[in-house]
Amino acid sequence: MSSRNNTGSRSPALKQLSRREREVLKYVVEGKSDAEIATLLQVAPKSVESYRRRMMEKVGIEDLPGLVKFAIRNGITPL
Repeated sequence: MSSRNNTGSRSPALKQLSRREREVLKYVVEGKSDAEIATLLQVAPKSVESYRRRMMEKVGIEDLPGLVKFAIRNGITPL
């Protein structure tokens, strides 16, 4: 098993995410609601849902706890 959980060793899956998807990821793992994220990014709440769904498909994650682990491992948010 390789220890690739520091900020300098980001996963290839992270590179698949757009800048906006990474922003949404950051806010999701900070516990913000879709409505709060939509306000911060000045988009519709449905857009936030779409970004999250697409992002989860791209990285192969099916639930919020998995998304949080992914974000921590890839330096999106600190522990």
